[in-house]
Amino acid sequence: MEGQVTYNPTASPSPRLSRVSRRAIAAFLNDARALVGVTLLLLYVLIALVGSSFSPYDTTSPNIAIRMQGPTWAHPFGTDRIGRDVATRIIAGSRVSLQVAAGAVIVALLLGAPLGALASYVGGTFDALVQRVMEGIMAFPSLVLALALVALAGPSVPMLWFAIAFSSIPRFARIVRSGVLTHKEREYVEAARAMGQRPMGVLAKQILPNIMAPIAVQITLDFARAIGVEAALSYLGLGLAAPYISWGLMVREAQDFLEVAPWLAVFPGIALAGVILAFTLVGDSLRDRMDPRTRLALSQRGQS
Repeated sequence: MEGQVTYNPTASPSPRLSRVSRRAIAAFLNDARALVGVTLLLLYVLIALVGSSFSPYDTTSPNIAIRMQGPTWAHPFGTDRIGRDVATRIIAGSRVSLQVAAGAVIVALLLGAPLGALASYVGGTFDALVQRVMEGIMAFPSLVLALALVALAGPSVPMLWFAIAFSSIPRFARIVRSGVLTHKEREYVEAARAMGQRPMGVLAKQILPNIMAPIAVQITLDFARAIGVEAALSYLGLGLAAPYISWGLMVREAQDFLEVAPWLAVFPGIALAGVILAFTLVGDSLRDRMDPRTRLALSQRGQS
């Protein structure tokens, strides 16, 4: 399924996360996709954290005298219908998008990973019940679920976190479940049990470190998805209201002025596409480098 990482049981039988090789890290950093993605992500994070302090303009104060002004040295991205600087609002929107996406991914991880681990470790009826519930959630598109939840409870930061995260819970649950099922019968796990380690200790200290690779990949891909869903909700009028600024809302406000002021939609759209592309590039590169079959194919291609 799109946006979901399939756990590969041959990926790493090692009981220690520290055994990730330096060669794999170097190969990741030498991947052009990874370099572009990481560079873009660092740029977005830097802009979100400190960009507003370098802007001389306020995000909300209107200036009718310069309304609908095209890009200039003073306003590189132009001004909007009431004279606000578009670049300053895009910077503020980057902070909102990253905060909402980070919260949604954390909620999905904290709910999905323990549920998948518990289901695989307990097994039986409980495992079957959890799997049926997860399949039911995955039957609905992410945006449809988010729309329904936000429409019922109203837009707020915690509600957006949960609404966007809800459809990702099964992804993390299934990744962790698959990994635990693969590793719980391995020799190092049996040895830990024989030494008297409790089941939850075995799960937390022995098994989970070995399935962090597919979880990390899923986190990056879910960041891209969460940012897109947040922008879509804002565009449809179900996102955060003022004083919050969203790229999706900026595009929605600009749609009536596309013929006379296309920059109002173009620059927020480029910002949105850029951050989604960055997370996708990093996720794709991580997935290729952590899948042993893909690594083997890449190494053979490089030798030929």
